[in-house]
Amino acid sequence: MTYKCAIVNVPFGGSKGGIAFDPRRYSPEQLERITRRYTAELIRKNFIGPGVNVPAPDLGTGPREMAWIADTYDALHPGGIDNFACVTGKPVTQGGIRGREDATGRGVVLGLARGLDFVEDFPGTGLTRGLPGFGNVGFHTADILVRRGAKVVAIGEWDGTVVVRSGRGISIPDLLEWRSEHGTIKGFPDAEEELPPEAILEVECDVLVPAAIENVIHGGTAPLVRAKLVAEAANGPTTPEGDRILGERGIPVIPDVYLNAGGVVVSYFEWARNLSHMRFGLLEKRLEIANTNALLNAAETLSGRRLSPEMRQNLVTQSDEKELVVSGLEEKMTRAYDEIREARVRLPECGTLRNAAYVVALEKIRLSYEELGIFP
Repeated sequence: MTYKCAIVNVPFGGSKGGIAFDPRRYSPEQLERITRRYTAELIRKNFIGPGVNVPAPDLGTGPREMAWIADTYDALHPGGIDNFACVTGKPVTQGGIRGREDATGRGVVLGLARGLDFVEDFPGTGLTRGLPGFGNVGFHTADILVRRGAKVVAIGEWDGTVVVRSGRGISIPDLLEWRSEHGTIKGFPDAEEELPPEAILEVECDVLVPAAIENVIHGGTAPLVRAKLVAEAANGPTTPEGDRILGERGIPVIPDVYLNAGGVVVSYFEWARNLSHMRFGLLEKRLEIANTNALLNAAETLSGRRLSPEMRQNLVTQSDEKELVVSGLEEKMTRAYDEIREARVRLPECGTLRNAAYVVALEKIRLSYEELGIFP
């Protein structure tokens, strides 16, 4: 996590924590008690706080659990004006930020899009995708990919894989509705094929996006991958042996340590927003509208022509907070990829994007230690 934060220039140290249990076996009341007790233990050991450690949602958690953490911290730190900056991924009504829920998936798409800007890095790739995993990251990745013109031909979950090669591929909203109603993607009426869960890796596609759990591409499965490019949306989906085999087969990998950093980037935005106690864009919004109107009025005077009300409205409308978040995320992901690519060109011995990404991270960490020193 330290390396991931360094790659995308987020000033967090990068720790992780969690509880090893299956939340599906517990009631909401029990989950709340577990979450609040966990938070209390973190507080007791000084492992949580706006300037100490700032948790965020991951596997099995979401805005609800983050709200419980924030409320527990606030209750045990009365009067702290920055208390709600102790955790990110909160509901928007509780100090969260619009765009956090789909941030990891959106970051995957933005990183993949930036990578594909350099076709010489990934020759032969097109616009069909296969996605192992249809949780938060997998769903948002698939949904945003389709809305940007990609075709998702297969999605794999813990209980099976569905394949739709014809037409525009899998309808993501339809599949989500089916899973919500039936608790599974199995039996999806539009599926042309239903395969075992692990078969997702063998589906022929241009880009394979592992978006679920770790170690799915290993020494036994890497030889079966039929994609031209692997884009790691999950944490650690490829083992070192699997990575080596993919490299020998000429299948490039956009690494997780960069590609799924969208979540922590927008968590950083939420944290900064909580510390400022002000919505992004609030101070400048009306000023920008007035300046734009003045510019349009001057253009109308000079040209002798009037804009239609619809055109003026489109030009004057300012970005909302989510649009600002998406813009900032795109800037972070784009700049980070460019730095990784520059390192790969500068140091040919890096070979892979993964190695280049770690070089970028380690260079930044080394520079930090050199400039700040170590004390005591």
